[in-house]
Amino acid sequence: MAANGAQQVFAPVLAAHDTMQSGADRAQKEQAHQFLERFQKSEEAWTTTFAMLETNNVDAAAKLFAATTLKGKIVYDLHQVPRDSLPNLRDSIMRNLATFHAGPKPIRLQLCVCLANLAIQMTEWKDVLSSIVSTLGSDPSTLPCVLDFLRVLPEEVTHGRKINLTESELAARTHELIEENAQQALTLLVQYAQSSPAAAQNPQLLNCVTSWIREVPLDDILTSPLLAVIIDALSAPEPFEAAVECLCALIGETKDVDEAMNTVLSLYPHVVALRPKLAQAASEEDTETFKGLARIFAEAGESWVLLIARLPAEFRGLVEAILETAALDQERDAISHTFKFWYDLKQYLTLEKYSDAKAQCAPVYAKLVDIMVGHLEYPKPDTGDEKDLFEGDREQEEKFREFRHQMGDVLKDCCEVMGVTECLQKPYNLIQAWVQTYGPQAGPNHVPEWQKLEAPLFAVRAMGRMVPPDENSMLPRLIPLIVAIPDHHKVRFQAVMALGRYTEWTAQHPETLQPQLDYIMGAFEHSTKEVIRAAALSFKFFCNDCASLLVDFTVPLQQFYTKYLNTLPISSQEEITEGVASVIARVPIDKLYEVLKLYCDPVMQSLMTIAAQAKEELEQKLLADKINLITIFVEVIRPEVPTGQEHPAVKYCQEIFPILGNIITHFWKSVPVLERVCRCWRYMVLSYRTAMRPLLPDLATKLTQGFDTSRQGCFLWATASIVREFSQGIENVDPSLANDVFQFYEQQAKTFLRILNDLPPEELPDLIEDYFRLAADMVLYYPHESISSPLMETVILAACSSLTLLKEEPILATLHFLRDFLGYGRNHAPSSSFDTTRHEVPQQIQDRVKQLVVASGPQLVQRIMTGMMYSFPEGCFPDSSGVLLDLFDLMPEQVAVWVQSTVNMLPAGSITQQESDRFLNNIKQRIQTGDIRMIRTILQDFTTSYRRRNVAPREGLGRLEALRFRFSG
Repeated sequence: MAANGAQQVFAPVLAAHDTMQSGADRAQKEQAHQFLERFQKSEEAWTTTFAMLETNNVDAAAKLFAATTLKGKIVYDLHQVPRDSLPNLRDSIMRNLATFHAGPKPIRLQLCVCLANLAIQMTEWKDVLSSIVSTLGSDPSTLPCVLDFLRVLPEEVTHGRKINLTESELAARTHELIEENAQQALTLLVQYAQSSPAAAQNPQLLNCVTSWIREVPLDDILTSPLLAVIIDALSAPEPFEAAVECLCALIGETKDVDEAMNTVLSLYPHVVALRPKLAQAASEEDTETFKGLARIFAEAGESWVLLIARLPAEFRGLVEAILETAALDQERDAISHTFKFWYDLKQYLTLEKYSDAKAQCAPVYAKLVDIMVGHLEYPKPDTGDEKDLFEGDREQEEKFREFRHQMGDVLKDCCEVMGVTECLQKPYNLIQAWVQTYGPQAGPNHVPEWQKLEAPLFAVRAMGRMVPPDENSMLPRLIPLIVAIPDHHKVRFQAVMALGRYTEWTAQHPETLQPQLDYIMGAFEHSTKEVIRAAALSFKFFCNDCASLLVDFTVPLQQFYTKYLNTLPISSQEEITEGVASVIARVPIDKLYEVLKLYCDPVMQSLMTIAAQAKEELEQKLLADKINLITIFVEVIRPEVPTGQEHPAVKYCQEIFPILGNIITHFWKSVPVLERVCRCWRYMVLSYRTAMRPLLPDLATKLTQGFDTSRQGCFLWATASIVREFSQGIENVDPSLANDVFQFYEQQAKTFLRILNDLPPEELPDLIEDYFRLAADMVLYYPHESISSPLMETVILAACSSLTLLKEEPILATLHFLRDFLGYGRNHAPSSSFDTTRHEVPQQIQDRVKQLVVASGPQLVQRIMTGMMYSFPEGCFPDSSGVLLDLFDLMPEQVAVWVQSTVNMLPAGSITQQESDRFLNNIKQRIQTGDIRMIRTILQDFTTSYRRRNVAPREGLGRLEALRFRFSG
């Protein structure tokens, strides 16, 4: 009967758990998830979890859920158990641990974690290790429980920050559990290792050693029999992985090589002695063993890299082992372990003090180049199908692509150690060898062994960033070779991309420009889209870096631009537009207007044709993309025009402004179109700054009308650019103009507040983000006007309402606004000026900030604390606690009262009176001692601890529920 009664208690839990594991629909799973979440926070979970663990006909998955729930209860909810009942709880866990001694392992491990977390908090339990060994260590069948406990104890104590103990309590308990037990733990592990050959090869033993490595002096481990156990385990299949982990952890503790020199010298022979196993694993195609050995060598290399730089001859064996790892890894599964080592070693070798070591290591890096270029080769499919090189394995193909770029980074490291000329010589030799061997056999659709040509081209491309513009040895030979290679789509792609990496060099060697540009422009006719996209990207780089060489060819460039623009995908259209815009930017001011018009008029004509027919969403997206091309011209072409002279770019902007204005009016429901027009206007202001003044009245009118009609945040981005460029203190901005700009902002603000009055914040997350970014700009650029404005009190209430959102970006924008606003409550403001002086804040502005805080403070504190305890994403915590700290800086006693009021509103049972009193007393003590900065840590610790233990009540937050924002302006 008792068993049946227990089953009735947890039957709903089992049902919900089964639903989560089943193929039930999303709504049912969500309902089950919410039920289980509430169950895990409840007090009855204590008895229910044990009932589930101790009932035979509950399956293993449900028992694992019960054990995991119990762990959460001990970590976060131990206050629910009377102190005098803790020994019974401990005994119950030990009893269940003994029951699960043979597994399942995940349940046994979770119960050990439960016991470890109970031990941390049950400070009256002094003989933790001894009592567990005496209870569970005498019977060989329960020894796995002792080993698991030994493994998890250091890990759980190290992560004890999540437990509700003070720093001093946690430090004292750490000393008791770890430092005082370290030697006993080591003795136990040695005894177990020596108890039998099987014990010495038990992965659990090695996992325990790994956990205690940081807690026990390294010399104690090295002088014990455990070192031999670890090394020997590398020769056995079952403990191999655990032995690799253990040895890597041991090596990792020796990174301070000066401190650990003797330990390094003890370990080094054991590590280098593993090298023959590497070749054996490669020959036997034992991938797992190969990867494990590669990890050990890489870990040793990274940890001892400083010693390698100091003593290259003595540590040459390790460097060659790592090089051999790269050479033998035909499957490319382990080579990535070595990449960081080559980078770290390069960082030291390129320092002047290690120049001798650099000379000694240069031959190693030379071999590394050969190895890397070999690994860069595409595979040759067994089927012979050139269209499917990876035989349908898309994951392997993606992995190879990503991997090539990592190897490209290693080649850059080689350039720095060997020198770029020596590095480039190697792919040059390979390309030259291919031309001599296979060149005569190549035809239009036949390029034999193209993989051996494409790989060195990729290497040349990867090295591009390292080659200085004055390199005169290899590139004059390489460039003509590249532009003459036969046409295979992958080879052509790589060649085009490689040329695009050397455009700065080409700018210094104009005699090489024409053949390269012909090769790139010819690729726009290629049959492969990938090659055409590469050509567009390289064309952009050529125009950017060689603009001064191309400025006299704007007419033929325009013909090329017009011919190919509409044949390209949009990303490539943007790239070639940026390219030609870079050339136009070099045109003399007296000719700029006509050249800009020559290029942009066809785009505008195309844009208007599309606009006349754009009824469907796809057509409107195409229109938006065309508008963006105009924006690129505006963004890139920023001429320096003397004051008083007509600005040629602004003249063209005045011509096209009415067209863009009509598009806004006509497509007011199309978000992509509105966003692109606003972005274009925004860059007009950012690029031409106060020269845009003639357009300002019309622009402000369009932005105001557009925002009022569409309610889209893009109009606020454009508004923000005007606020920044036409603020007080900017040259040519008089007080009258600045006042007009502020009035313009207030119109936009009132529109936003009316929208927020009509709709709940959760329907407006993007708009809220855009508005508070604008409001933050106003506080910085117009601090006196915006803070003194009667509207500011309503804006702060809108910020309070916006903090009920769950999305990170709008919350962050709101918090940043609040922090900037509160900054003006102190003597020194967050300055928006370009000079380095900190502006003094007038007393009346400081008083106004404090007046606004008094009016909205209770609600603001309540919203931020509620967000930190229930709803804010983790990324919002630094800024939310920062706002609270700023408030405490301004009026500490008053804010402490508001914090207390918020804590008093928490749902009943979610926090004990003792926790509440301790939290509030800690704050009061910091206020009394003037240590306001520490309050931030107290707030973060309290809200984090509370959040881990409590889930937002389904029936709502009661008195903490946000009030609906209202605005009647």
